[in-house]
Amino acid sequence: MHIAILTFDGFNELDSLIALGVLNRIRKPGWRVTLAAPSATVTSMNGVTVHASSTLEAAAEAEAVLVGSGIRTREVAADPAIMGVLRRLDAKRQLIGAQCSGTLLLAKLGLLGAVPACTDLTTKPWVQEAGVEVLNQPFFANGNVATAGGCLSAPYLAAWLIARSEGIEAAKNALHYVAPVGEKEDYVARALRNIEPYLPSVPAAAAATA
Repeated sequence: MHIAILTFDGFNELDSLIALGVLNRIRKPGWRVTLAAPSATVTSMNGVTVHASSTLEAAAEAEAVLVGSGIRTREVAADPAIMGVLRRLDAKRQLIGAQCSGTLLLAKLGLLGAVPACTDLTTKPWVQEAGVEVLNQPFFANGNVATAGGCLSAPYLAAWLIARSEGIEAAKNALHYVAPVGEKEDYVARALRNIEPYLPSVPAAAAATA
């Protein structure tokens, strides 16, 4: 399974890299998590330059896509070349999640429709201008599309994707590993309270093989 984390210049490290770390707690053949970018390298909002490990075109064909946020998301949304590639994202065949200003891209791509979404406080008015209701909560999902608000909601988004693909126990284990010592059980329980209401009874991977 290929999971692509869309990462653009000006990206928020907490979004892309925390999700990358949590998702890579899954150790199995074929499980691959990449930073997908429009160029060979991208530089974060705090000046950290990373090398992309896949392209936007590859992300359009991935089984799952997470859209991170950043300070230049509105520029990305106005870039016809980038948006042209991203219009190939399809919630009928992919699990798609977005965090903070990444939610704006989902709105612009028409992937949210009339479904409410989560985002950060800065991005909230832009998402509302795009015609999407913004919820005052850290996580929400409808079918194969999920959104999260706030930098530290990244583990929720990653755990949702793991639960959808590998089951709830795999998500619990991944969260337990990264949770602070002395708070692990409470942390995992809180995360699950946020994502479990939006999980189907059967993981997507299991449903696909049924």
